[in-house]
Amino acid sequence: MTSGTHLALTLTLTGGSAADARAVVHTLEPVFGSPDTLPGDDGATVYTATFGSDTSNGGGGDGGGGGGDDKPSAGAKLSTSVTVTLQGSPEAVRQADETLSAAFKVHEEGAASGDQEQERELRLEP
Repeated sequence: MTSGTHLALTLTLTGGSAADARAVVHTLEPVFGSPDTLPGDDGATVYTATFGSDTSNGGGGDGGGGGGDDKPSAGAKLSTSVTVTLQGSPEAVRQADETLSAAFKVHEEGAASGDQEQERELRLEP
């Protein structure tokens, strides 16, 4: 399993609806596979999804510089601006950022790095 990279990622979304959260999650699925958890439709103000699968079933194992024509979800639409916090390995956070940037207008709000994990906060615009 050297070629498949384990890209665990936790995504937290605020400022939008459950439909907005699911649009963001579905945008990441081509790279990370199906999430372990999916945002519900319970009127929450914070939505969370967790991706913990190997990328050997998805498209992100070797997604180098040629990701321009691999737009994950060109039809993804948001009803309002949302704030997304990405947490995971540096590679997982980088791939999630690139994937979201290909599908939405993204503004970086902040970042923090640790030894094994990175956190990045993004604002996605409709």
